[in-house]
Amino acid sequence: MKQQLIICGTDTDVGKTVVSALLTLGLGAHYWKPVQCGLEDGGDRDRVGRMLGLTAAQIEQRLLPEAYRFAAPVSPHWAAELEGEHLERERLDLPAVDGPLVVETAGGLLVPLRRDLMQIDQIQRWGLPVVLVARSGLGTLNHTLLSVEALRSRQIPLLGLVLNGPPHADNPGTLRELSGAPLLGCLPPLPLLGAAALAEAWETSGLSSALGAP
Repeated sequence: MKQQLIICGTDTDVGKTVVSALLTLGLGAHYWKPVQCGLEDGGDRDRVGRMLGLTAAQIEQRLLPEAYRFAAPVSPHWAAELEGEHLERERLDLPAVDGPLVVETAGGLLVPLRRDLMQIDQIQRWGLPVVLVARSGLGTLNHTLLSVEALRSRQIPLLGLVLNGPPHADNPGTLRELSGAPLLGCLPPLPLLGAAALAEAWETSGLSSALGAP
């Protein structure tokens, strides 16, 4: 199965990279973050490699290098401007890989990649289905429903939602009801972000049955 999908968040710090690592592990996928902003810990490619416990050789094979790496942990359009770069759309073309591919975006749907190009424009150009990552608790209803509406206004396919954080008594059901989107899984806080914990979470969060392994 050549399953290729995009991981996008409803907001900053909702757990996109953890979910991306989880799906990379569960699907046996390649991972690609086209635009990285902020290099203080090596960037999300390095973080995913550490979470999955990959060797340097495995990282080179499965975790694809970014098209752009910017030092400042700010919006891509501004990070590029600070370094005198002009982000070219051709460099964001999907890489040719054999098998599943997980693409992690830089921020949410309406984050500007440059002043005349929004993230959602690039997602639409890729033509891949989206997994939308949202926090589980307070504030998620507004952010998630707005994001679902934005995707549907562009006719971008939405595979479903992943809620990240402590279990909430009402939000999962309310989001299913009001968005009409499938709830693919709920990922509770993980005490250790390692390969063993992610493998267990893949099975227990609902994502394994929702997305299936190759």
